[in-house]
Amino acid sequence: MRSTLATFTLDEQGWVTPARRVVSPNCDARPPDARIRLLVIHNISLPPGEFGGPWVEALFTNRLDAQAHPYFAGIAQLRVSAHFLIRRDGDLVQFVPCQARAWHAGESSWRGQACCNDFSIGVELEGSDHTPFAAAQYACLNRLIAALRAAYPELVDIAGHADVAPGRKTDPGPYFDWSRVVWETGAAGAPQPAG
Repeated sequence: MRSTLATFTLDEQGWVTPARRVVSPNCDARPPDARIRLLVIHNISLPPGEFGGPWVEALFTNRLDAQAHPYFAGIAQLRVSAHFLIRRDGDLVQFVPCQARAWHAGESSWRGQACCNDFSIGVELEGSDHTPFAAAQYACLNRLIAALRAAYPELVDIAGHADVAPGRKTDPGPYFDWSRVVWETGAAGAPQPAG
């Protein structure tokens, strides 16, 4: 059964059922006073513009073969992760428990607070700035958002990577339909500029 058809639940550490768990070492503890209040939406494809391969999971688990594709030579040494990846078919993969800090936003700021990794959950959608996202991805994302908001009442903001790192990042890109996510989940609204 695809995760888009299931009811999502979270355990005490923030592992989601029925997400497929692929544990990333690229995480650490959130600051003691951090409250999860922001969801950051990203897009990713490896190699760029190609979908369906094992490479995103390899990158997030430090197993990306720099020789497997010319593009990989420049990124294989990165130590990055996200809490979640939503594949094109709606399959949900979790790399980091929500209670931990994933390394997804980098240098970032939201509503005047720097270091978004401290207080956010990162969701990667398999996609690019040049391709519409699949209906199954929106369905999975909306179910995930509903579960996360139920578990973390202070999670009221949703933004793109471009909104928390303007000028440095462009994702989730122009093909991401913000109004669809807002309408289906009743979330706080379209992203606001960082500041």
